[in-house]
Amino acid sequence: MWQWLNNEKPALSLRSKGLPLLLVTLLATGGCASTQMAENAAPEDPWEGFNRKVFAFNDVLDRYALKPVAQGYRAITPDPVETGVGNFFSNLGEVRTALNSVLQGKPANAGLATSRFLINSTVGVGGLLDPATRMEITADQEDFGQTLAVWGWEDSRYLVLPFFGPSTLRDTTGMPADMATYPVTYVEDDTVRVSLTALNLIDIRAGLLDQEELIRGDRYRFIRDAYLQSRQFEVSDGELGDDPFASDTFEFDDSDFEDGDFEDNGFDNSDQNDSDFGGEEVTD
Repeated sequence: MWQWLNNEKPALSLRSKGLPLLLVTLLATGGCASTQMAENAAPEDPWEGFNRKVFAFNDVLDRYALKPVAQGYRAITPDPVETGVGNFFSNLGEVRTALNSVLQGKPANAGLATSRFLINSTVGVGGLLDPATRMEITADQEDFGQTLAVWGWEDSRYLVLPFFGPSTLRDTTGMPADMATYPVTYVEDDTVRVSLTALNLIDIRAGLLDQEELIRGDRYRFIRDAYLQSRQFEVSDGELGDDPFASDTFEFDDSDFEDGDFEDNGFDNSDQNDSDFGGEEVTD
């Protein structure tokens, strides 16, 4: 059993693997604030003044409370145990993914998420292990914010929430539904429920300790742009649009070029001689 508890983090979906690691890992944090205001407000961030104030509040809370606890948690927790904790909470999230996949009309992904939950909850000892990933059973993570986007709410204003960090008006609207589909919500014992929630938060924050050092420049803007881009990536299921250079129908013809284009680049037909072709005359 010990070999299952290694240093590998719970597997991300196939879709999220296409994102830069930093882009993915910054989503859950609102720390490391900068009070420098952007010169030109982004159209998707019309409440930037308010958001930066909340961002600064979250930074103080993180700097003096959450981050020190996360550092202590990492220092005293063996890597296999930390991986098991991450696996456990990731497995609980499969319920949310399965339900939202159904709402989005993605039965295949719903089946994969359900399979992952059943396998990891049984063979995986309550989700502490992740045999489903070793069996190459992976699913794209889905939440109700993504469901609202699929239903038509595609563009939404950026919003920084106290304690929760980066979000949008759409994703914030979906939070009650996400909480309703998370099994920990239904734990009747208040002490156990709060303890599990706190452990999940600390584990997530511990996973961000290394990545946050890579942030440069205006940290508020960096995290905002990372969040919005990654959410768009998730909503579109990783589709980045068509690449015309990969299309079989992408062709050039003579009308696309002019003689001046070649001359500007130092290419002149009159300068060619037989030596350019190995000393032999080339004919049609």
